[in-house]
Amino acid sequence: MSEINIAELLRQRAELESRMKLIMYDGSVDIKTINGERYLYIRKRLAGKLTSQYVDRYSEELFALMLRQSAEARALKKSIREIEKQLALAGYHDEAVSERVLLNLDFARANVKSLIYDQAVLEGVSTTFPQTETILENGKVYGVTPSDIQKIVNLKHAWEFILDKDVISAPSDYYVLCHIAKLINEGFYEYGGRIRSVPATIGGTSYMPPMPIEPMVKEIIGSITKEDNSAIDTAVSLCLYCMKTQIFNDGNKRASVIFANHYLIGRGDGLLVIPEKDVREFKHLLIAYYEGRDEEKIRAFMKEVCWRKF
Repeated sequence: MSEINIAELLRQRAELESRMKLIMYDGSVDIKTINGERYLYIRKRLAGKLTSQYVDRYSEELFALMLRQSAEARALKKSIREIEKQLALAGYHDEAVSERVLLNLDFARANVKSLIYDQAVLEGVSTTFPQTETILENGKVYGVTPSDIQKIVNLKHAWEFILDKDVISAPSDYYVLCHIAKLINEGFYEYGGRIRSVPATIGGTSYMPPMPIEPMVKEIIGSITKEDNSAIDTAVSLCLYCMKTQIFNDGNKRASVIFANHYLIGRGDGLLVIPEKDVREFKHLLIAYYEGRDEEKIRAFMKEVCWRKF
């Protein structure tokens, strides 16, 4: 099996495992009657022991949700097992991730809510941090459009994808970028991870990005990652190139930032994020960069203001 196929299997496994983390009711659904009242429980095996966990009083709605999630969890686990079998047949073995990268993963996970909030602000999503936090915890919020909620949930899925230890060990290539874009655009575009095939315009500038050509995009991304630069310089180059090229129909800034972080975290060199308070200045510098002006200014800004070290 080729390296590309192995990388694709690893991406699929990481996505399935990310979806597993979103399931609240993973186990067999059980109804118990106590003093004439019915209660719902989840039964599952932990550390070899069968456990029963209380959920709530019985309701048709909750019962149906638990049954759906239980069935989904079984299907996801089956798919993960199948992928692991294919990886084993291909001779793939999980490689140890360096201690520095593991620390960087922990650093990112500990700050992921603020990372997603800052990215949402960059995209013009009008949620407060508490609202964003509630959405990320699957809570109910009022006064927020379904579109904005979907964008935040999609950011969560994309970050969960790159923060998987297998995915972070994979090369930062065109295929990883496309999968990030697919997650970012879920619910908005049927083929959100497919390269753009229609003209694009960018608000606030006369710059019109040329139509992206897949082999050329692959080649340029590969050449950027092979240059003898520091990790942060390469991450910034990846981010700016993907933004300016407008590779996808939508979500390019979001996908570009997360893709750059895939590269940076994979080298244990921190995080790249545009802070909420600096979004206006960043957009001003980005427009100048699109128009071929002041490239060094935006690069310096991203290294000095947007680079979070640990």
